[in-house]
Amino acid sequence: MNHVERFRAIMDFQPVDRLPRWEWAMWWDQTIANWRQQGLPHALQSTLEIAEYFGLDPYQQFWFSTTDPTIEAVQHHLIGSVSCMDDYTNLRPGLFPEHRAAIEAMAPWRDRQARGEVVVWATLEGFFWFSRTLMGFTNVSLAFYDQPELIHQMNQDLADFNVRLIEQIQQACVPTFVTIAEDMSYNHGPMLSERHFDEFLAPYYRQVVPRLLELGIIPIVDTDGDVTQMVPWLQRVGIRGVLPLERQAGVDGMALRQQFPGLCMVGHFDKMVMDKGEDALRREFERLMPLMRSGGFIPSVDHQTPPHISLDQYWLYRRLLDEYTELI
Repeated sequence: MNHVERFRAIMDFQPVDRLPRWEWAMWWDQTIANWRQQGLPHALQSTLEIAEYFGLDPYQQFWFSTTDPTIEAVQHHLIGSVSCMDDYTNLRPGLFPEHRAAIEAMAPWRDRQARGEVVVWATLEGFFWFSRTLMGFTNVSLAFYDQPELIHQMNQDLADFNVRLIEQIQQACVPTFVTIAEDMSYNHGPMLSERHFDEFLAPYYRQVVPRLLELGIIPIVDTDGDVTQMVPWLQRVGIRGVLPLERQAGVDGMALRQQFPGLCMVGHFDKMVMDKGEDALRREFERLMPLMRSGGFIPSVDHQTPPHISLDQYWLYRRLLDEYTELI
């Protein structure tokens, strides 16, 4: 099987020759810096080059930011910049940039993906992510009650932006899947209520997700912490999968599989065992084996590999990942 066939088959709960070997979150800058001191070649610059060095499957990501037309965009300077409709109106001309260069950069990947040589994926910003970034967590939580018209205006603008991006992206290269950046759960569950999800997020998901599905793009929500309670909310708006299923937040992948048989999942390998030696890593893979054999699941570090993990320790993880992804 080629890489695209394998990914689609897994997400459709079909038989595969092996599971994909993919790090969805790649690595922290500090992790890479430490590894360079331990022997990682300095000539390797892009995440795809580093992934190929480690023998991982080729997955090429394009992130479409609301604030900057590059994947390196950072939004920390905007946190808390909006407290009312006037603030948002004043800020809005600087949001929703054109992504012509990034979309043009996707075009050369179209034929490679068509041949199954690489899996192309895109990331869109989600409707909790965007409003929380602009307002800060406390203010956006209050705005659900005090300024509902502001939340609706921001999310309608974002929905229009994302739909427009999808129309432009498909002309260059239709991604195999899309992740929607949200981070709207923490270790005790969702950061918002189901009522607020249904009122302030669901209407806008329903404008974006059907367009992805029409193009054959698999929609996956990226939210940290414990997503368990939120899964049925997401499924109601057409989302097919979630990641990263953080073990430290108490997520139980097999419980999710039993409760939601058709849910696609990525991640769930506890990053906190990566420096504990081969026996600990094997126990973690053995914990995941029933889920790996259930279909619809790709094992991956349940967030970025921490900087204290040495290059040798990561190579051990990689060796065992190869071994266990063959055992399905």
